[in-house]
Amino acid sequence: MAASAGSADRADTPQLTRTKVGIVGGGPAGLLLSHLLAKQGIDNVVIELRDQETIKNTHRAGILEQQAVKMLTESGVDGRVLTHGDEHEGIDLRFNGESHPLNFPDLVDATVTLYAQNEVFIDLAAARKRDGGDIRYESAVIEVADLKSDTPKIRYKDVSAGADPDAVHEVHCDVLVGADGSRSFCRRAVGQEQGHQDFKIEYPFAWFGILTEAPKSSPELIYANSPHGFALISQRSANVQRMYFQCDPAERTEDWSDDRIWSELQKRVDGPDGFQLKTGPIFDKTVLGFRSFVREPMSHGNMFLAGDAAHTVPPTGAKGLNLAFADIKVLFEALDSFYATGSRELLDGYSETALKRVWKAQNFSYWMTSMLHTRKDAHPFETKRALGELETVTSSRYGQQYLAESYTGWPHA
Repeated sequence: MAASAGSADRADTPQLTRTKVGIVGGGPAGLLLSHLLAKQGIDNVVIELRDQETIKNTHRAGILEQQAVKMLTESGVDGRVLTHGDEHEGIDLRFNGESHPLNFPDLVDATVTLYAQNEVFIDLAAARKRDGGDIRYESAVIEVADLKSDTPKIRYKDVSAGADPDAVHEVHCDVLVGADGSRSFCRRAVGQEQGHQDFKIEYPFAWFGILTEAPKSSPELIYANSPHGFALISQRSANVQRMYFQCDPAERTEDWSDDRIWSELQKRVDGPDGFQLKTGPIFDKTVLGFRSFVREPMSHGNMFLAGDAAHTVPPTGAKGLNLAFADIKVLFEALDSFYATGSRELLDGYSETALKRVWKAQNFSYWMTSMLHTRKDAHPFETKRALGELETVTSSRYGQQYLAESYTGWPHA
């Protein structure tokens, strides 16, 4: 366990904690790193702004690569992903009203598993509690300091009910990890003027997402390109389904009735085969904006960024959580080596190693997004070209294998 000292260490600090690795962000990425480090006897403390119930009940879709599933199960996290996750052997690319199934085991000997991100969090949070992990929920970081020193620092306030609003707490560590999401405090603390560069693009469309009480419309996920725009017919469980359709980023969920939503989704999957969606009551609606973002490098002195804190991708390629877990694997192995041998070689190479996979995932996500979506102002040539690309992919085993390999995940570094 991390060692703590009283206020004598710092006059205005009720508690000063010393640990090896300080982690900002208690979502799946931060908790997975905390879990892996603890298994190797490396002390760590996690600081998280939200309370546990909020994270637990924030529903986000999740498609896990086989390697992500193995990271959970082989490291001793509860195996619910195997018993409650829904293993899928492919996807269906649908365009010109026709379906083109891709069978992943046949193409690349791999599968993916549908398992919501909040379920991943529940499993990791339970594992950390079981193992006595130091996870400090409802803690608002106000400063990260001395990042280029041997003792970077996290300063935060306890914002839970009844806590002293003026008390400032500190965590002193050897290494600080920013795994605090796309609005990362840690990333923003290091501006581009310090030799960092941000690469980003905004997309001219969003996804209108729903959760519905309905049976599955198809055995596999359907990715549909249509003249009316993109649609994704995804799943959540046997009786709850998640679906999306391309929309304007300014759309308001309150303007869409259930009937209007089902009509919009159906016309995007209509075809001569008479395919019909299975409908039901809609109990959740959201508009999800699209952007691609990368911060280079993913480190600054002894602070290392991981997951959405360092990069975001559009969800079309199902890479977000998988990319975060790949970061964590690289970073964990670097930290394990550092504490076992004293060598900084892997730590110093973390950003370069992680970014190779990040840019492969950015390319795949951008490719899937541009191939399947239709911009409102698209020239007819662009629309026809995208259909030609879909035809090329689906009519070639090599094309199918490229998509399948990218979707199911490349080997971890």
